[in-house]
Amino acid sequence: MTGVPASAAGGTSGAHGAPGSAATSGPQRDSQAGPQNEERPPRGGKIAAAAVNQASLWNVANLLTMLRLVLVPGFVALMLAGGGYDPAWRSLAWAAFAIAMITDLFDGHLARTYNLVTDFGKIADPIADKAIMGAALICLSALGDLPWWVTIVILARELGITLMRFVVIRYGVIPASRGGKLKTLTQGIAVGMYVLALTGWLATLRFWVMAVAVVLTVATGLDYVRQAIVLRRQGIAERAAALEETEA
Repeated sequence: MTGVPASAAGGTSGAHGAPGSAATSGPQRDSQAGPQNEERPPRGGKIAAAAVNQASLWNVANLLTMLRLVLVPGFVALMLAGGGYDPAWRSLAWAAFAIAMITDLFDGHLARTYNLVTDFGKIADPIADKAIMGAALICLSALGDLPWWVTIVILARELGITLMRFVVIRYGVIPASRGGKLKTLTQGIAVGMYVLALTGWLATLRFWVMAVAVVLTVATGLDYVRQAIVLRRQGIAERAAALEETEA
């Protein structure tokens, strides 16, 4: 009968009293059950897997995110040290900001590539991104290096889009666009240039880089709003169609 294990078949033949069945059934079982035993996970495998899952919070991607969060107060302290205009302290603040931006490039990539995505990472990563950028913009505006309207436009866009993603998540996820990634890169470069105590033509260059960053910030924000409206309409239409099919 198909599906009956060989060991069970051997036992049946022994029950019928076939000669030598008792002597051969043992070796048959050993030879046929051997590979199955090899495929079985070692003792404690499930316990080890559970331990790995519990320790997944401390993977390299999350550690980089935590580092970014820790860098935020350190960056603010360095920016405001020496009255906020000391070139040496500003250079150290730039180093902290640069490290934060570099880790932002790697933690998400590592999490997706090596399956290190966790609930903590999903929440903490965007918070860390907004925290370091917001801290830099607010410090620059408070020191008079950057107009407040620039800080308000960028932060309003970032916070608004983040809230909008949570609102429409019931209908689907809005993927990060190339424009959004370019915006993030341009913002990082522009803010980094403002953090440094630049003079001359470099000070003029940073103004234009920031202008490009502001334009990309507004343009990509409007595009995300459009995507959210389309996604919501599609979700509502799909739910209505599913409801009609259920009632029919």
